Amino acid sequence: MPPAFAPCLLGIDNGLTVTKAVVFDAQGRVLGVARRRLPQQMPRPRHVERDMSALWRATAEAIAEVLAITGRAADIAAVATTAHGDGLYLLDRDGHPLGPGILSLDSRAGAVVTEWEASGVSDTALSRTGQRPHASAPSALLAWIRDQDPGRYARIGTVLACKDWIRLCLTGKIGTDLTEASTAFTDVATQVYFDDIPCLFGLDGLTSRLPPANLPDAVAGEVTPEAARLTGLRAGTPVVTGLHDVTASALGIGGYGAGRLAIVAGTYSINETMSRAPRPDARWFCRNGLRPGEWNNMAISPASATNYDWFLDRLCGAERRVAELTGGSVHDALAPEIEAALARPSTLMFYHYLYGSPHGPVASAGFVGLRGWHDRGDMLRAVIEGIAFNHRLHVDALRDGFGATDVLLTGGISRSPLFAQVFADVLGVPVTVRDTDEAAAWGAALCAGSGVGLFATPTDDPRDLATVSHVFHPDPGRAAEMTVRYALHGDLSRALAPLWPRIEALAPEAGT
Repeated sequence: MPPAFAPCLLGIDNGLTVTKAVVFDAQGRVLGVARRRLPQQMPRPRHVERDMSALWRATAEAIAEVLAITGRAADIAAVATTAHGDGLYLLDRDGHPLGPGILSLDSRAGAVVTEWEASGVSDTALSRTGQRPHASAPSALLAWIRDQDPGRYARIGTVLACKDWIRLCLTGKIGTDLTEASTAFTDVATQVYFDDIPCLFGLDGLTSRLPPANLPDAVAGEVTPEAARLTGLRAGTPVVTGLHDVTASALGIGGYGAGRLAIVAGTYSINETMSRAPRPDARWFCRNGLRPGEWNNMAISPASATNYDWFLDRLCGAERRVAELTGGSVHDALAPEIEAALARPSTLMFYHYLYGSPHGPVASAGFVGLRGWHDRGDMLRAVIEGIAFNHRLHVDALRDGFGATDVLLTGGISRSPLFAQVFADVLGVPVTVRDTDEAAAWGAALCAGSGVGLFATPTDDPRDLATVSHVFHPDPGRAAEMTVRYALHGDLSRALAPLWPRIEALAPEAGT
């Protein structure tokens, strides 16, 4: 007798460097994970792209692998996708990729944004759309393509986000969801597209090329026979609309809701809280939540754990190779050095703007206060503190605006108790870390389960969250020290602000 159907969910998470396919059971347990690295193309300074067809092939391979590992293809009740937000994935009028996808690390449109700031366009956009444009916003990238590649601009058929491209490949259906629709062109009050909003950016007529928006947990289509052949999924498996990975991460750790502040320490510094009324402010993006009448307020900058990864790649290669060979953790191997550095006074500070900043596109990274007696542990401490300081800048803004009190942390570095403690000390409040290794994929899976009736809504997490939570309380002495260091960090940022453009001017070709 064949085994009874035991419903499972497939969450697909396309990040900036890795695509993951994760199978969960209906209780939220991870049954299997498969990953594929995604090469980035950097044909010119500030251009960060990827091949859209290669992205789909890598994702299909990851799905096929996880289904082979788990043997649960017949049990997949529904599929949902999530992926990095912003950036740009264009289709031509025949529905084919129109050049490479543009990632949210791309900053080619920095000069466009600077012009909009000076002309008042950014102020108008804030009041109309709930956010100021930034260098990787779809509005800015489309304006750049209009000016620099008019032939490509003229051939645009549809403007998509990353996860919408993957869902199109799975189902053959074009669309997006509420959260993704609000990256540039929706009215902040009504949460829907308006024809005049693209015109703010000189993108007249663009509305007809924007995909229809649906709820994140609405069934958007079914796995096509061709997608089934490539992935091992059963043809006809429901696929829900999916959602922006920022919102998915908050949902996956139980951090989506009024009064909660979710922090994602990943490629980006992501800090977010939900509200039931729109409150535009230059310090955050006021975007659509999971449902009409909900807004997700996100304070974001590209200045988080990628700085730590960069340091590991450049200065901890031997430890990383040993960890990969032995199956150990490079974080655990380096922890004694960092702990020793935290136990002694240090003048060393790190400015973590390797790939962008909350201070504009010209801010750059570097160590300040470095002395000959400092060692690698001191430098690692400075990098980790710098990451936490950048999060605090955003967290303080959201606490000021919304009074959120419950702080939840996720992201790769949150798995280290040492790093989580640094966040608690820097923020000066208890920080909860949920044992959710694949938070964004689980957030997508919650939408998938809601779409087919396994859960009443996407926020009905079936797990007992108390049993998967660990709370880190700030150490009073360390928290006081971090307050002093954070204030100095801010003062140094302000002092360096007029120098960053001069530093950038030393290599002007890097800014093109």
